[in-house]
Formats: sequence, C-alpha cells, structure tokens
Amino acid sequence: MNGSPPRPVFITGLGAFFPNAPVDNDRMEDVLGMAGGKPSRARRLVLAKNGIKQRYYAIEPGSRRLTHSNADMTARAVQAALARAQTPIGEVDCLVCGTSSPDQFKPGHAHMVQGALAAPPMEVNSIAGVCTAGAVAMKYAWMAIAGGDANIAVSTGSELASSFMRADRFDAEPDADALERRPVLAFEQDFLRWMLSDGAGAAVLRSVPASSGPSLRIDWIDCVSYGGELPVCMYSGAHKDPDGRLRGWREVPIAVAGRDGYFAVKQDTRLLDRHIVETSVTRPLAAIAARRRLDARAVDWFLPHYSSEYFRPLLHKALADLGLAIPYERWFTNMANVGNVGSAMIYVILEELFRSGALRKGQRLLCLVPESARFSTCYMHFTVV
Repeated sequence: MNGSPPRPVFITGLGAFFPNAPVDNDRMEDVLGMAGGKPSRARRLVLAKNGIKQRYYAIEPGSRRLTHSNADMTARAVQAALARAQTPIGEVDCLVCGTSSPDQFKPGHAHMVQGALAAPPMEVNSIAGVCTAGAVAMKYAWMAIAGGDANIAVSTGSELASSFMRADRFDAEPDADALERRPVLAFEQDFLRWMLSDGAGAAVLRSVPASSGPSLRIDWIDCVSYGGELPVCMYSGAHKDPDGRLRGWREVPIAVAGRDGYFAVKQDTRLLDRHIVETSVTRPLAAIAARRRLDARAVDWFLPHYSSEYFRPLLHKALADLGLAIPYERWFTNMANVGNVGSAMIYVILEELFRSGALRKGQRLLCLVPESARFSTCYMHFTVV
C-alpha cells in the first residue's frame, strides 16, 4: 500500500477459451478412453446427478494427444479479455494466474502464460490451489490496483483437467488387492473423470471503468479455508492412507507412483457430502453477511460455482436457513454447457452473463466459489456501473 485510501477497481473486460469441439455425454469415453479397456460403471450415475450435458477437452480423439497446453489456453482467454476491454498487453502492469493443473512444476504457470503472450516485463504471480485459485488470483489483482501498485491488471483461472483423466492414468488402477480392501476406491478414482473439463477464463481490472459499455466494480472478495480443521477431500499427486494421512508421490519410487495412480485426481465423496454445504455456505456466509451487511433482497444475480446439480437445492436451502434466500430466477450458471472448469469457472460464468446483455446499471452480483480440496470458499460482490 502507498498510504493513500484504497482506489476503486473495475472489471472492464472478460474472456473465455475452450479447446476443440464440445463433447457430449455419450462421447466422453471415446475421447478419454476406457479405463482398463472397460466401460465405466460410475459414468451414468455421476452424469445423472451432475447435470452436465457437454464439456471441452484439449485432447485429439483417437491419438489422445494434447491439442493445447494450459498456458496456451490461458493466453487465448487473456487475449479475448484484452480485446473486449480494448486494452493492449503493453499497458498491463500485473498478471496473476490461478490453476490446479499447470503444465509443469517449474517455472510458475503465470510466467509461462506471460511467455505465451510474448508480454513485456511486468509483475507476475502464480496462484496454486483448486477452484478458489482463480478467485484468489482476482483478489491479488484487485489489491494490487486498490493499493496503487498497478493501474491495469489481468487475472485468470484455467484448467487442463483432462490430462489427469485419460485412460492411461487409470489402466493399472485400482488393482485387485486394493479393490478387495477398499471397494469404494474405484468410485472415488472414477468419479471426477465425469465431472471436470478443460478451459480458461480471464478478467481485465482497471482503476477506472470502461469509457463505454458496462463494467463491474469490485466491492469485496472474501476467502476462508477450513484446512486447519478438516481433512483432505480432493487430491492428486498422492494417495490417501486409511487413517487419512496423505502420502505424496515423492515418498515412493516414481515407477510406483505412476503404476498405482498417484497422478489421478481423486475425491472422498463421503467427506464432500458431509462438509461442502457447511463450509461453502453455512459457516462462511454467516460471518461474511454480518460483516458486509449483506441483504439477499439487494442481490440481483447469484453466480454459484457448484460442481453438480445435486448441490443446487442444498445450497438454496442453506441460504434460506441463513435468512439469505435468493430465488432461482436470480441464479446464473452455465456449467451444463461448458462443464466444470475448476478455477476458470467463475470467469466463464461472469463472461457469459456479461456478454448476454442482461446486466443493468446498479445491479449487484454475488459470486460463490467453493473448493473441496481441503474445504475453502471465496465470495465475491460486484456492482454494475
């Protein structure tokens, strides 16, 4: 901070990018492949509950080679956002990129995006995490401008989730002995194959609103984690022991890590069902609503990132129980048509609403971004100007 009062910050452009043609429910295994050469027993059950009709994969059907890197998808989303904000890359002071699926361990994801953009020198920061990584990236960019350290910043969320979901990540797992000990393991490892998809979103933030058309003033972004209280629920690069301890891939020979599926994405669905509503609505929103004097009657649009339609009525009830009921007609999400894009999701929801022409001056938006990895949540509040 430079000692001055915080400056207002506005989103003046949003962009989204999805690779290749959309993939409907019946073609998913044609693109990802069949684990162990057999059709999934969990696929239809999961799809019936999550409500997703199509999604995007950065995979070439047949060869199953990647068609895009995470950095490439993110750069394309940034270019789309900059074009809509009528802002050249040379004017950007700060680039902040969140993802759970970078292309490599090092360098940082944001530096690779800067390279893909051939961007000039600027402040660059990578945010690790899962779904909230994109929201936290936006919060960093917002604080950089509010504090006077930047005039124009770009934040992103992006996922290359399909790289964890191809059949070759699952062919050797789980083995017969593992299934004998823990039959639920097969479902936990198969569950997220039918939930996640690829894509990227970006936002351009400035200290002044756009000269024409709508902008979104960022009123506040509040984030909280319950990782000190609750165990790991969603993970990759590790196995979870029966006692709940997470055993990382570095603890075993690399050949064992590959053979035993350490690099697949897994989720403890029992923990998810038990804690996600409490940690995404009940506890955090009670505190935020009191601190921010939030009134549901003043919320014109509620933009929730939920992973499955299964959670929609549960979230609705949790809001009502807090005295913050928001009618479904004021909810907006596009997950059914773009899939669950993790950290990019809140960007692509905002981008479609922004592009729809439905926003009016003075309207207020409340966004919910939950994360099950170790139970974190972000709420964001915007006003249309």
